[in-house]
Amino acid sequence: MKRLALCVVLISIFAFSGFGQKASAAKIDPSKGVREAFDRLIEGIKQVDAEKVMSVYEKSDRTLFFNNNGTATIGWETMKKNRDSSYAKTKDVTLDITGLRVEMLSPTSAYVSCKWKQTQEFDGKLESASGRMTLIFKKIGKDWKVPHLHTSPDNIQGTRPLLDSEKEKPSN
Repeated sequence: MKRLALCVVLISIFAFSGFGQKASAAKIDPSKGVREAFDRLIEGIKQVDAEKVMSVYEKSDRTLFFNNNGTATIGWETMKKNRDSSYAKTKDVTLDITGLRVEMLSPTSAYVSCKWKQTQEFDGKLESASGRMTLIFKKIGKDWKVPHLHTSPDNIQGTRPLLDSEKEKPSN
């Protein structure tokens, strides 16, 4: 009888202490790790911290960045050098994220999409841009990493003509 009472007491302690709640909360929100990695990326950009930003990306020569200016950068090392160079001339960054969507594709893959608006001082001049981005995440070991980023500007500003299929059609 004493053993039964001890078991009831221990079960009650674990149940009311939240012991099992942390494990079940992780199961309820499988996107938590992805969101944490995304938040670390945004924080790194705001802090102009190339190390923090690059820690989110997969350290591979196959990592692929489709940049806001229409170019592509291939490889983690190349992007790290680019970030180090540009961040040396960058300060006072503000970055607003809206429409954030985290979509789990499997237990080890996800994508994040959002709209962004960024202002900063670069090489002594104020800059402002906005656009959309999609990041592909994959779980490597215990960490969520980005092997691919695609970002595009809201304003094309004459960099290329619109295809007929991209032109806004009048609604009836």
